[in-house]
Amino acid sequence: QVQLVESGGGLVQPGGSLRLSCAASGKIFNFYTMAWYRQAPGKQRELVASITSGGSSTNYIDSVKGRFTISRDNAKNSVYLQMNSLKPEDAAVYYCNKESFPMIRWGQGTQVTVSS
Repeated sequence: QVQLVESGGGLVQPGGSLRLSCAASGKIFNFYTMAWYRQAPGKQRELVASITSGGSSTNYIDSVKGRFTISRDNAKNSVYLQMNSLKPEDAAVYYCNKESFPMIRWGQGTQVTVSS
């Protein structure tokens, strides 16, 4: 059973940067299109960025285009999210998971706080 562990969140000032990491157990991870999601208090979880299994194609929601970069290292069973020029509205708990159903059991997520 694949498990997901997110890390790298923290408190950052507006305009700052963070790099999130997601480590997955299980080799089958390499076959999945993976994604980063976020959920802010009182809001639904939303898909932020996705990357195909080989890493050749990525997609982003409009609000993070040009600021966030998703990448993966299949040799390390890991997916990353580089977040630059962070805004207060980016604050949320960030999760990684497959892009499509059936989902892997959700990890605990990593909290991103953007505040001066």
